[in-house]
Amino acid sequence: MNIYENSELYSQIYNMSNLILAWRKARKHKTKKPYVIEFEKDLERNLLKLHEELKSQIYFPKPLITFILRDPKTRRISKSAFRDRIIHHAVIRIIEPIFDKIFIYDSCANRKGKGNLFAVKRFDKFKRKITNNLHSEAFCLKADIKHYFDEVNHEILLKIIRRRIKDEKVILLIKKILNNYYSKSGKGMPLGNLTSQFFANVYLNELDYFVKHKLKAKYYIRYVDDFVILHKNKEQLKIWKVEIEKFLKEKLKLELHQEKSKIISLSRGIDFVGFRNFYYYKLLRKRNIKNMKNKIRLLRDNKISYEKFIDSFQGWVAYAKWADSYNTIENLINKMI
Repeated sequence: MNIYENSELYSQIYNMSNLILAWRKARKHKTKKPYVIEFEKDLERNLLKLHEELKSQIYFPKPLITFILRDPKTRRISKSAFRDRIIHHAVIRIIEPIFDKIFIYDSCANRKGKGNLFAVKRFDKFKRKITNNLHSEAFCLKADIKHYFDEVNHEILLKIIRRRIKDEKVILLIKKILNNYYSKSGKGMPLGNLTSQFFANVYLNELDYFVKHKLKAKYYIRYVDDFVILHKNKEQLKIWKVEIEKFLKEKLKLELHQEKSKIISLSRGIDFVGFRNFYYYKLLRKRNIKNMKNKIRLLRDNKISYEKFIDSFQGWVAYAKWADSYNTIENLINKMI
């Protein structure tokens, strides 16, 4: 592995050109938000202030605003101030290329050109290969890491980052971002931060390498903290599950969610990235359909704008079409008429 000892790495983060590009990314689809409008009232001054704070290393993020989101799963979301989101984009723009090149091909979340539909396509491809084009039985270890974002160990994460980045000023900035979130001492990252999404992949890249290179599992896909391994032999998956549990506990201080981590026959359908994936077809998860029904109800009650709803609905339809869901889509369209 190449080690990045570039002393200019930190200056690349606070470079005004990088901050301007980071601001543009942070404001995308949010130009009408009051906090964006307020920041842009004196845009040049505010960006210069961030530049100077970073350059002199006196930058500190503002306290997070935390709220509960039910969709319908209850999640605690922590929202950063807009100025801090610009910093997050500035950091990721510089360090992401360093790490992305070492991520495995089938790490699918929060990466350019990838995502949940990419993960579904890979699952379909692996399913056909492992079952001799759907002519034989195979199994899947479907696993989920328990309370993942709240359990990420800062010390271990920084140790992993330091393998690639030797610029201590960059490390100190990352520490400030991590320490801005309080859940447990030295643990946790806030759901909602761009940096959290990126560091989630950096942390679990260790698991990816273990599964691919140590266990030699050929048909493995990970989407954030949700992963699958396909194999013809159920007993082999049982052995790998034990090995993975041991690795997570010893190396990353994590554990599998026992209720959500099981070995299942592919014929029963595998719940992965929003679909129930069967041999010959796939269905939308009931939760996804319920979410859209809730949004239609909000539209009817004038609680969301028509423009906002249409943006959401069009994205949902593009996603839903990957399932055998023609009747479901038609039924929801009829509800809107």
